[in-house]
Amino acid sequence: GGNGGGTSAGAAKKKRKRERAARGAPGAGGRPAAGGAPSASKAAGGATKQTDPPTVPMHALFPGGNYPVGETCEYVYKDDNRKRVTAEELRAREHLVEDQINNLRQAAEAHRQTRRYVQSFVRPGMAMSEIAERLEAASRATIGELGLERGLAFPTGLSLNHCAAHWTPNKGDTTVLGINDVLKVDFGTHVNGHIIDCAWTMAFNPRYDNLLAAVKAATNTGIREAGIDARLGEIGAAIQETMESYEVELDGKVYPIKSIRNLNGHSIGPYRIHGGKTVPIVKGGENVKMEEGELFAIETFGSTGKGLVHEDMECSHYARTYDANHVALRTRGAKGLLGTIDKSFGTLPFCCRWLDRLGESRYLLSLKQLCDSGAVTAYPPLCDSKGSYTAQYEHTIFLRPTCKEVVSRGDDY
Repeated sequence: GGNGGGTSAGAAKKKRKRERAARGAPGAGGRPAAGGAPSASKAAGGATKQTDPPTVPMHALFPGGNYPVGETCEYVYKDDNRKRVTAEELRAREHLVEDQINNLRQAAEAHRQTRRYVQSFVRPGMAMSEIAERLEAASRATIGELGLERGLAFPTGLSLNHCAAHWTPNKGDTTVLGINDVLKVDFGTHVNGHIIDCAWTMAFNPRYDNLLAAVKAATNTGIREAGIDARLGEIGAAIQETMESYEVELDGKVYPIKSIRNLNGHSIGPYRIHGGKTVPIVKGGENVKMEEGELFAIETFGSTGKGLVHEDMECSHYARTYDANHVALRTRGAKGLLGTIDKSFGTLPFCCRWLDRLGESRYLLSLKQLCDSGAVTAYPPLCDSKGSYTAQYEHTIFLRPTCKEVVSRGDDY
C-alpha cells in the first residue's frame, strides 16, 4: 500500500505489524481436520494460528480482544481552531470511540486474512461462482459469523472488465475467469454493524499494470487528502489529477485513464454501507467537510472507456430500503421474503445466492414485488462501454480525534 504520510516511526510500526501479520499468516498450520471441523493449530507458546484455508475466527486468534492497528497518519490542519483542542480533551474523545475502533480493527483483520487467502488461489480458468463461494466461506469463518452481530457486510463483488461494480454470480452462472480479464474483488466485513469496505483489482496479464497503478495511486491520494475538515470536492479534484496522469497501452493503442465520474467513495454508518456523504473522484464536487468521528470508504475507479457507468446485466445485489415507510404487501410470498430479509440481513445488502443458501426458492416474483413496493432496492451491475477495462481500489478510514487511521490497510495494498 502507499504511504499515507507515515513517518519513520510509522514505518517501524508498519514493520512490527507486518511481522505480527506474518506470524498469524495463513499457511501456518494444517488443513481442517477430517469431518470438516476447523483445526486451529497451536503454535509454540499456545497461541492459535490461522489455518489454510482460514477457519479460525479473529476472536480466537486475539483472545485479549486487542486487534492490529491500521496505518495511522497525522492530520495536517488547514485552520488553527483545531490546534487549540488540548491533548487531554482529545484523549477523552478517543476513549469514547474505543469500542467502535476495536470492532473495526477486528473486521479489518478478518478482511486482510481472507483476502490474503483469496490472492493465493484465484487463477484464470476458475469459475466465478467457485471464487465467490470460497471467498465467502473464508470470510464467514474469519469474522466468526454470528447473526447480525458479526458477518459479511455485503455480497462479494467480482466485476469483470468493463463492469465496474455490483456483479456477483447468481445461481447457475457459468462465467469463467479469463487470462486477459481485469477482476475487481470487493467484499466487506462487519462487527456490530461497524463495516469495513475494502477492494482491490487482480489482472494476470502485465499489460494492465498501468491501469492498476493509476487507480491504486488515486485511492492513496484520496486517503492522503482526507481528514477532519477536509472538503469533499477538493479530495475529488486531487483524486482525478492523480488518476488522469496515467495512460495504458493496449494492442498498440494508448488509452488515457479516466476517473469514472458517477462512482464515488462514501461515508459509512452503523449497518449502513452508504452513510449519506459522497467522496467524489472527479473535480466539481460540493464543499461539504469531513468531520471528526466519521468513517469513510475511500474508493476510486479508473477506466479506459468513457469514464461513465450505466446499469446493465442481470441483477444480483439488493438491500432493504434504509428509510422505507411501512408498505402494505399483497402476497404471502412477498411478506415472507421480507421477513427473511429483515431477520437475516437487516439493512445490510444481500444477493440471490444468499437467499438460496437460506433455503428460499422461487422468490424472484416476490423479490420483484418488494422492489416495486419500495421496501427493497435493486442494485444492478454498473458498467462502462463494452470493450473497456475498469479497475478499483478501496480502503476504509476512520477519522479518530487524534489521527486518521486507514483501518483496512495491509501489506498487499
